[in-house]
Amino acid sequence: MAPTKTDKDRLRDAEEIIRQKQARLTLVEREIKLIQRDNDAAAKIRREIYDLKETTAEPPVWISRLRDPKSSGVPCAILSDVHMGERVDRNQVGGVNIFNRPVGKRRLHSWAEVLLDLSYNHMVNTDYPGLVLAFGGDMITGNIHDELRETNDGPVQLALLELQEHLIAAITLLADKFGRVFLPCVVGNHGRETLKKRAKNRVYTSYEWNLYCQLELYFKNDKRVQFFIPEETDAYFTVQGHRYLLTHGDDLGVKGGDGIIGALGPIARGTMKVGNQQKQIGRDFDTLLIGHYHTYLPRSEAAHVIVNGCVVGYNEFAHITLRVPYSRPTQALWFTHPRYGVTCQWPMYLDKLPRPKATDWVTWNDRRD
Repeated sequence: MAPTKTDKDRLRDAEEIIRQKQARLTLVEREIKLIQRDNDAAAKIRREIYDLKETTAEPPVWISRLRDPKSSGVPCAILSDVHMGERVDRNQVGGVNIFNRPVGKRRLHSWAEVLLDLSYNHMVNTDYPGLVLAFGGDMITGNIHDELRETNDGPVQLALLELQEHLIAAITLLADKFGRVFLPCVVGNHGRETLKKRAKNRVYTSYEWNLYCQLELYFKNDKRVQFFIPEETDAYFTVQGHRYLLTHGDDLGVKGGDGIIGALGPIARGTMKVGNQQKQIGRDFDTLLIGHYHTYLPRSEAAHVIVNGCVVGYNEFAHITLRVPYSRPTQALWFTHPRYGVTCQWPMYLDKLPRPKATDWVTWNDRRD
C-alpha cells in the first residue's frame, strides 16, 4: 500500500510543478526575444545597409487592373532551380547533361532570349502591360551536403556574385522590352546558410534573401522594376483577377511518390493541402506556383498548379538516387488572361535538341501487312 502524502509533500510537489512551468515560460520568452531580435536585425539590414524599406511594397496596380479581353493577357514566368555553382559531370549521367558556371551563364542567356522570342514572335497581340517574373528559389546549389561542398564549381559567394550580375542584365533587358517587370521572390531549400533545414527565420537564413535584397537595391531608382520579397516562404499576389500563391515546393506538407507517377502524387496532394491551409486565412488561390521537383508540369483542371522545371538539368542525384526519367533544362512561361485565366502555357527549353537530317515536310509508313 502506497504511503499517503502529507500536506507538506503536496506543497512540495506543487512548488516543483510551478518551477518547471516558470522555467518553460522563461525558455519560450527567450525564444520569442531571439526571433524578434533576428527579425529586427533583418529589417535593420534592409534599412541601414541597403537603404531599403524594412518591408517590400505591395504588388503594383498594373498587374491586377483588368485589361481588354481582346488582349493576350499578362506574360508570366518563373525562374527557379538554377543551382548556380553546381557541377554535373557528363560521364556520371549517361552523357545527357553537363553543368557548371559557364554552362549556367549560357542557359540564363538562352532563358531570356527564349522568353522574348515566345512572347513577341509567337503571340498575336503583344501589347503587354508588363511582365510578371517570379523567382522561385534554389537560385544557387549551396553547400548543404558534403558531396556538393566537395564537387561544386567554386565557392558560394562566387556563384552568388555571378548570378547577381546575370540577373541584373536579364531584368534590365526584360524591362526595356516589356516596359515594366514585377518580381515576387521566395527562397528555396538549397540557398540556406544552415546544414539542416529550419522553420524559424527560414527566409533570413537564406543567401537568396540577401541576393533578392541586393537586386532590389540595384533597381531602387528604376520605376519600371518592382520587387515583392515577403518575410515568409510564400508570396501571394493577383494578376488580372487570377490569384497566385508562389512557394518553392519543398514544404508542401507531403511526402512519397513512386516510379510510375513520380512526383505527381505528392504534388497533387500537396496542392490540396496548401490550398486548404491558405483558405483558412483568407488567401484562396487559383493557381499554386512551385519549383523544386525539376520537372515541368503545366496547369490543368485536375491540378491547379504550375510546376517549374530547372536550369541545372538532369544531375547525378536524379540519375542514380531517384532513377527518374531524363528531362531537359526547362522553365515555365504562360499568360494570364482577364477572362480565361491561365492560357498559352509554354515550356521554355534552355538547351538545343539534336535535330534529325531534314527530309520531306511529312513522312508516314505506308506498309500494308
